[in-house]
Amino acid sequence: MERSLHRYTSNTFPTDYVPTVFDNFSTSVSVDGNTVNLGLWDTAGQEDNNRLRPLNYREADVFFLAFSLISKASFENVIKKWILEVRHYAPGVPVILVGTKLDLRDDKQFFLDHPGVVPITTTFGEELQKQIGAASYVECSAKTQQKVKSVFDAAIRVVLQPPRPKKKKKSHQKNCIVM
Repeated sequence: MERSLHRYTSNTFPTDYVPTVFDNFSTSVSVDGNTVNLGLWDTAGQEDNNRLRPLNYREADVFFLAFSLISKASFENVIKKWILEVRHYAPGVPVILVGTKLDLRDDKQFFLDHPGVVPITTTFGEELQKQIGAASYVECSAKTQQKVKSVFDAAIRVVLQPPRPKKKKKSHQKNCIVM
């Protein structure tokens, strides 16, 4: 996701990966006629940072949970680790599920060079979105810029226009609370 942040905020694609504890970016954008000052925080996923990472969650308006479309382990970690952590430390904060490396999912040469790798389909991503209750699911490629803006627009929209709570069915039954 860090490369998507670079692509979105500065239109660059870093080719070398240097892990950080956290990195932040800021940019002003316009979505649906609204200008928004967007503050973006990229937190490290390494196990060494499990205690530090949640300290950054308090002020978040929305979370990106990203996985690689060419990594089953990355996909599974959304359920095994990330959604549990986000729901624990930031209950009620909306989540945007993001499938990254979209360019590689359709790259025949990549799969010839990496036998045994099975891509994650859009259908699996949509099913995971429903399973974790994410507000949106977007697939993107920071390398080719495909749908990177859509990822961030989805996050801005969910903050500016949060989903309405589902109406509870009226019950003709009266409740009795005993304390």
